[in-house]
Amino acid sequence: MSIKIAGAPCCWGVDDPKNPFLPPWKQVLQEASQAGFKGIELGPYGYIPMDIKSVQAELSKNELNIIAGTIFDDLVSENNIEKLLFQVDDICSLVTKLPNSSMEKGKRFSPPFLVIIDWGHYERDYNAGHPDRAKRLSTQDWNNMMKHIRILSERAWNKFGVRPVIHPHAGGYIEFEDEIKKLLEDIPYETAGLCLDTGHLYYSKMNPVQRLRDYSERLDYIHFKDIDIDMYHQVMDEQIRFFDACAKGVMCPIGQGIIDYNSIHNLLKEINYHGYITIEQERDPRNSDTSLRDVKQSVDYLKSVGY
Repeated sequence: MSIKIAGAPCCWGVDDPKNPFLPPWKQVLQEASQAGFKGIELGPYGYIPMDIKSVQAELSKNELNIIAGTIFDDLVSENNIEKLLFQVDDICSLVTKLPNSSMEKGKRFSPPFLVIIDWGHYERDYNAGHPDRAKRLSTQDWNNMMKHIRILSERAWNKFGVRPVIHPHAGGYIEFEDEIKKLLEDIPYETAGLCLDTGHLYYSKMNPVQRLRDYSERLDYIHFKDIDIDMYHQVMDEQIRFFDACAKGVMCPIGQGIIDYNSIHNLLKEINYHGYITIEQERDPRNSDTSLRDVKQSVDYLKSVGY
């Protein structure tokens, strides 16, 4: 098993590129390197500029590779597909020209990935983590979303050679166990892989170890988070949007929360996982002055238990 540890700008509170409180992207890359990351994701579309020379220079200076770009948008609406395709072209044309990792031995696909996430639905955001009360899509809307995922995935792979991976995400229309199972029935592995996130799995009432094992044959990429269990119980009793829960501190440094990373380490050896795992700890960007401290704690903890 060969695992490399990467990070994502969401550890600095970067989830909405229009948020006026975001830290500068160059600072994020510098602190990611200081934390011990070997790679980083681009973050939400529009945060890191589409300027190859300047981004390439900063990555090289900080000895970082680009691991993934992200589509974080409404995958359901028919009138959004042209916007999504524009994002695919922009993101993939950038990530394929930036420093990235060579193929890992034993790995089916290597970075950079295109992480595809459904997002932007008020009615689901306020029911994140609640499979019992969250509205499900109609058959027609679900089929539209699957069609759009296939279109985006084929564009990324056929035009740019970028492997698409679908990320079930709290507060989107691909979140719960029944939705993940249906996704994997409707989207073949040849079209797109799976990016599972330990924190989102737990947040949405699933056992991360069990789900990583169940879907190991479809798993191309993994995100690591940890959850403050006391804050989790508190926000589960509130009518609260997902990122508002994150701003309250539901995500914590790895090793300080409820998720069992020793068992996950044993599982990854068992399934012979190779490649990158990416640490995430969503937060309010106004608290990003503690981001370096927290991500360093996460990296140090994972290394201490064998990663």
